[in-house]
Amino acid sequence: MVSEPLVLGFDTSAAHCAAALLRGNVILSSVAEDMGRGQAERLFPLLEEVLGDNGANWSDLDRIGVGIGPGNFTGIRISVSAARGLALSLGIQAVGVSTFDAIAKDHAFPHLPAIPAPRDQFYIRHQGQAPVLATREAATSAAAPLIGPPQPARLAALIALISSQTPQDGIAAAAPLYIKPADAAPARDQPPKILDNDA
Repeated sequence: MVSEPLVLGFDTSAAHCAAALLRGNVILSSVAEDMGRGQAERLFPLLEEVLGDNGANWSDLDRIGVGIGPGNFTGIRISVSAARGLALSLGIQAVGVSTFDAIAKDHAFPHLPAIPAPRDQFYIRHQGQAPVLATREAATSAAAPLIGPPQPARLAALIALISSQTPQDGIAAAAPLYIKPADAAPARDQPPKILDNDA
């Protein structure tokens, strides 16, 4: 008898580090820690704890689900790079899951997924359209009620569940979902002139 697939889902797209382990459609574990920084150092120990607490090893995994945002640029890159590295080393697939898809999985009734963004704005996605960055006024003027992201532990569980249920031909690449360019920009000042003492 073939056992049901074991899927590890995780997310660091906001001020948290969250992970969940799924066997078939059963959530074995779902945990989250609030943190504004330090996700890069905490992610792998947290994943190992989730696996170990359920008597599993890295080699037991059949698939990885990773949150691709939108959200914090650095946080998204931490999870996505971790998922890609794990998938490559374990020879399994990494499935990218947006927070929009997690919200849709959690709410069947009509809604407008709205993810908090800097400067009192929201990332929103109208049904059948590409996600955009909107002002609070534009987001709240929509006909459908705004629904925000689930709690981090629930988000990780939904990422794992969506990853598990995604058919082979429908897998989205584990790549960051960036809706706007990074706030940081290269310095405009000219670099200092390097003096050649031998000249």
